[in-house]
This record gives sequence, structure tokens and C-alpha cells, in this order.
Amino acid sequence: MAVTLTETAAKHVASQLASRGKGVGIRIGVTTTGCSGMAYVLEFVDELAPADQVFAHHGVSVVVDPKSLLYIDGTEMDFVKTGVNEGFEFRNPNIKGECGCGESFTV
Repeated sequence: MAVTLTETAAKHVASQLASRGKGVGIRIGVTTTGCSGMAYVLEFVDELAPADQVFAHHGVSVVVDPKSLLYIDGTEMDFVKTGVNEGFEFRNPNIKGECGCGESFTV
């Protein structure tokens, strides 16, 4: 079981953590929302919870709670720039469908 970051995503997260001045990594989770049912949630992690799963990639820690890991196991997170837009992109092998805007998914 794992959630991974591309080198580009890891560099972006590391830069954000450095600018912030604190944090042990980034938490990737899911929440129930949107027209397809689930959406990704990202937040900085200052302190680990006892049940957290931690995956290290390119010098950055990715933290996932056990409940979210069920839905995002095997996901690769990338940071992409397309024209003037930039943001994180998730490649989740568990997705069965997505909403038209791409903001939520179902497994």
C-alpha cells in the first residue's frame, strides 16, 4: 500500500514547506463531497497521528490516514503546469468514475 509523489510534486511540496517554515510533510486524504461522491483534501502536517501511514518520496513525507488509504492506495500525485494554470493532478487506479469538472470521483 502506498501513495507516491512525482519528483515535480515533491519539489513543489518541499518549496511550500520551506516557505511555511514548519511541517513534517503533506497529508493527502479524501472527503465526501461533490457530484461524484469524493474529493481529495490536502493539508500540511505539523504533527503525526498514531494511525497515520507515512510514505517518503524524493525527500518529502506523504501522510495518509487509514480510512483515506482505502480509496487512494496506489495513487500518484503530480504537479502540472498547463498554460497559466498549475496544480496537483492525481492518478488514482481505484477511480470508477469522475464528475464532468474533475473535482470529485467515485471508487
